[in-house]
Amino acid sequence: MTSAWGLGWRTLWRDLRAGELRLLLVAVVLAVAALAAVGFFADRLKGGLARDARQLLGGDAVVASDNPTPQAFVDKAKSLGLAGLATLNFPTMARAPDAQGGASKLVALKAVPAGYPLRGNLQTAPGPDAKGSTTRDIPAPGEAWVDRSLLELLGLKPGDPLLLGDIRLRIARVIVLEPDRGTGFVNFAPRVMINEADLPASNLVQPASRVSYRFAVAGGDEQVGRFVAWAAEEVKRPSVRGVRIESLDGGRPEMKQTLERAEKFLNLVALLAALLSAVAVALAARGFAAAHLDDCAMLRVLGQSQRTIAFAYTFEFALVGLVGSLAGVAIGYSVHFVFVMLLAGLVETALPAAGWWPVGFGLGMGLTLLFAFGLPPVLQLAQVPPLRVIRRDVGNLKPASAAVLAVGVAGFAALLLAVSSDLWLGAIAVGGFGTAVVVFAGLSWLAVKLLRRVVNEATAPRWLVLAVRQISARPAYAVVQVSALAVGLLALVLLVLLRTDLIASWQKATPPDAPNRFVINVMPEQSDAFQRTLREAGVRQFDWYPMIRGRLVAVNGRPVSPDDYVEHRAQRLVDREFNLSHSAAPPPHNEVVAGQWRPEERGAVSVEEGIAETLGFKLGDSLRFDIGGMQLDSRITSLRKVDWGSMRANFFVMYPVSEMPEVPVTYMGAFRAPEGQGFDNQLVRAFPNITNVDMTSTINQVQGVLDKVIRAVEFLFGFTLAAGVVVLFAAVTATREERAREFAIMRAVGAGSALLRKVQRAELIGVGLLAGFLASLVASVVGWGLARYAFGFDWTASPWVAVIGALAGAVLALAAGWWGLREVLNRPVVETLRRAPQ
Repeated sequence: MTSAWGLGWRTLWRDLRAGELRLLLVAVVLAVAALAAVGFFADRLKGGLARDARQLLGGDAVVASDNPTPQAFVDKAKSLGLAGLATLNFPTMARAPDAQGGASKLVALKAVPAGYPLRGNLQTAPGPDAKGSTTRDIPAPGEAWVDRSLLELLGLKPGDPLLLGDIRLRIARVIVLEPDRGTGFVNFAPRVMINEADLPASNLVQPASRVSYRFAVAGGDEQVGRFVAWAAEEVKRPSVRGVRIESLDGGRPEMKQTLERAEKFLNLVALLAALLSAVAVALAARGFAAAHLDDCAMLRVLGQSQRTIAFAYTFEFALVGLVGSLAGVAIGYSVHFVFVMLLAGLVETALPAAGWWPVGFGLGMGLTLLFAFGLPPVLQLAQVPPLRVIRRDVGNLKPASAAVLAVGVAGFAALLLAVSSDLWLGAIAVGGFGTAVVVFAGLSWLAVKLLRRVVNEATAPRWLVLAVRQISARPAYAVVQVSALAVGLLALVLLVLLRTDLIASWQKATPPDAPNRFVINVMPEQSDAFQRTLREAGVRQFDWYPMIRGRLVAVNGRPVSPDDYVEHRAQRLVDREFNLSHSAAPPPHNEVVAGQWRPEERGAVSVEEGIAETLGFKLGDSLRFDIGGMQLDSRITSLRKVDWGSMRANFFVMYPVSEMPEVPVTYMGAFRAPEGQGFDNQLVRAFPNITNVDMTSTINQVQGVLDKVIRAVEFLFGFTLAAGVVVLFAAVTATREERAREFAIMRAVGAGSALLRKVQRAELIGVGLLAGFLASLVASVVGWGLARYAFGFDWTASPWVAVIGALAGAVLALAAGWWGLREVLNRPVVETLRRAPQ
């Protein structure tokens, strides 16, 4: 008697040589490689972003405040052995000497001490067109380092004097990269950096100045963690006001959203590869089990127990899963370097080494894939009766038990939800595919039932009649084949939509022609002249809204203060002035998601849904704003969804009226500046009181990341495309032996090869058309759900998707059938009938 171990080794070696494990191995390798590649890259990118986040903050942690940093925070940092460094910045006016035009410009002034920055590196250049280099120096007393845009706006060059308050500084260098610049609105103004020793003589810091103080600390992770924990509790004390612990998380909404969508796109493509591989494994394993029925019957005759056979095949599949998973992890590790190359620049320096969790996850995914979808039909081989040796109509495969399938599918779905890193994304992808399988099975069963009634055997061509009989004679096989083909095509159609329509919709969220200038402080009497200036310069489309400064003082008649809220963001919102606006029509880039916007409705207000959730507002609540000493009560009649990463003019609160003459207003605009230099300078000279914010670098950064992510998605698309082809091949060849027997019988009674080829083609085209049509319909629904709930933008599929999908399904099924079934018509009739059940 052969031991289970020995039997397992022998069957593994034999099946490998015979090529019967090829499809299983390919499916496992593809799934693990796709998931491991994304896992390795995501692991390294996460580590790189966490490291660069410290550089973007200028330290390991930062205490930001509206007044000089309380001494308690400085003392605590010293007691923990942390390095500390204080900077301050605020908006002020810089001007050129009268001899050089006397132009003035609002700038973001920053005063720094020696040792700045604690984390990251400052890059400067000797001139506006020179290449930047890293420096650990800071401006010397009497010097100023400035952004290149300020030189153009003021008509100055390095070496020229710059006037700031009561002091005169020499422009020494041009700032190329400032690691901790931040993204407050004032920080989009041109930067001027000076030595902290020059600040007192400028007399710029006055009691009413809007100064932001930042105290950065750096040191060991344990000490920094203790400082952050202490500081987080300290800022909750009532006596500590206007102090916060700063993080990267909320600082760059447009970049944060882009990176989140990038990760979701990559995870989605990897999920599709894994789902397709699961279908391929299930089909290939069933074919593998069907081919080994006779072998297992002979083993039973020779005395092998069911337990030995079951253990041998479990051992064989475990080894196949382990080898395939290791190969997939190795391929994924190699492929992730392509992602690193394609997505270079998401972090500024070399990525840290990847951890071990993608290896463990890849091995777990490969083994789960085989055990959940491959092993159930194979374990039935242990139950084949010895009688099958002389009666081949007994001991055929049966559907796997619902309990076994449920446990396997649940484990696999849990792993996919874990890798998706987004509940909506994983639920829509996994749930959509699970629902699609049930829908495909039901609709294909109905289609098979209707097929015999539609085709008139008296008038239809003979090849069509035979093809219809082939399909309707074995409805279970037809349902399995159509469902498997439809699942494979579903992923392929969804990927095509992902590559075209969904990515196009994402690009529209931040289009290349998005506004790159924000202008504020336009006075009402300047509004018409300013808009006319824009049109004369060729700017045809721009956002133009009144801007009102107001402080929230009461909700539903009850006074509010920061102490009424626990969440820090809510406290900050209540503690500051809001930017309000009014318009009879809702902004075209805002969506009303609750209530109703009624034009010219007095006493009404529309609120952004995010701030409504943060502050606990709901429809019907009354809000009171203090606007320039006048208190205005309004009722919330609608909630709006605002995309803060769209680079458009957006507001938390808007009044749905065209005029509010009782409140003081200024105007703001968002537009794309004309190409060529000099426009900004001309605008500021014509309207010297305005603040013109250049967003070009931010737009370019977002678009650059988007382009890189699209290239990475296209590259990963190849893995899922390969998995889809494997599914198509497995689905078409799943009934190869049944087709061979039926064709052998028809050939034995006189059917010619030409007729049988027509029958085969008609059957494949019909199955492909139905599968492609069903897959396209479901792909459109799943794509809509992914776009709306996972990626956060609107998308509607073209009506041509179903037609093109059906035709593509027919072509792909015909091609896969030609490759997988070409030997069926050439197999000798005697051999086929001898192998068939009696």
